[in-house]
Amino acid sequence: MLAYIIRRLLLIVPTLLGILTLNFVIIQAAPGGPVEQMIAQLEGIEGGAAARIGSGAQSEVRTNTSSNSNYRGAQGLDPELIAKIEKMYGFDKPAWERFLIMVKSYFTLDFGESFFRDKSVVDLVLEKMPVSISLGLWSTLLVYLISIPLGIRKAIKNGESFDIWTSTIVIIGNAIPSFLFAIFLIVVFAGGTYLNWFPLRGLTSPNFDELSLMGKILDYFWHLALPITALVIGSFATLTMLTKNSFLDEIGKQYVVTARAKGLTETQVLYGHVFRNAMLIIIAGIPGALVSIFFTGAFLIEVIFSLDGLGLLGFESILSRDYPVIFGTLFIFTLISLVVGLISDVTYTLVDPRIDFESRG
Repeated sequence: MLAYIIRRLLLIVPTLLGILTLNFVIIQAAPGGPVEQMIAQLEGIEGGAAARIGSGAQSEVRTNTSSNSNYRGAQGLDPELIAKIEKMYGFDKPAWERFLIMVKSYFTLDFGESFFRDKSVVDLVLEKMPVSISLGLWSTLLVYLISIPLGIRKAIKNGESFDIWTSTIVIIGNAIPSFLFAIFLIVVFAGGTYLNWFPLRGLTSPNFDELSLMGKILDYFWHLALPITALVIGSFATLTMLTKNSFLDEIGKQYVVTARAKGLTETQVLYGHVFRNAMLIIIAGIPGALVSIFFTGAFLIEVIFSLDGLGLLGFESILSRDYPVIFGTLFIFTLISLVVGLISDVTYTLVDPRIDFESRG
């Protein structure tokens, strides 16, 4: 097992490099980079943008009427001003050199600073992470706590009325987009039209620091109740049906028949023999679930409930072509995903020691 772990750890480096290279090429090919974003701000005579370049930026925007720049929208800007913008964002260097500089920095865990937020990438991630961890952790925990027992029960009651009506509910829930259900919850429970039981904005109340410990806990979950419900309602189907089918497959095997013939109770057979084997396929989905704690893909939920998390940060960074944030978060969460994937393989051996990764070539 040790040799397998070492091989997987060594593979992390080329995997990260390959992912960064592919995404760097794609992003570079997309129109409207950070230089164009700054030019657009300067063309609008935005003081904040001009201050980044220098005190003479606004006068240069007004007084120059021609430019040979290749940047769209740069007509009327002094070429020297364009050169200053390029140097500020590192675009005075060719793409290959910028890529090498980025890779060298990232492998020393230096992710740089945001182009437009005046904060380091690490500080931005740490600032937004509590929201994403809150959404991802509790929604994932609830999905697993409900889906696995439900899937086991459906396997035991396969074909009976319980199995049929729960399947109907699960499929309907899966068919409803989470953002649509979020709007429904707001209309009904957050002062939209009917009840006003839950808050509509933020992760905590304005007076959060003044509350007692129990008051802070209650306030925290009070704000999370609707967003988590919206995320969870459509997330049962896959894990529930996966659990059910996995248990059904194991229940029909010969070793289960043998265990029953020995006089073991159904509970002993199910949880003493079937459970360990059936849960192997469930464990395979744990890495994705754990990574979703950080990247929940809950951008629309964050917007609807005014939660400033990593989903919203990533979306805004793509729109503004904030390359340090885009590539920095990509590196961080890809690394997390690869490490968690390795942890999942190790967990396989803990659940079932018969699995031997050492035998892999």
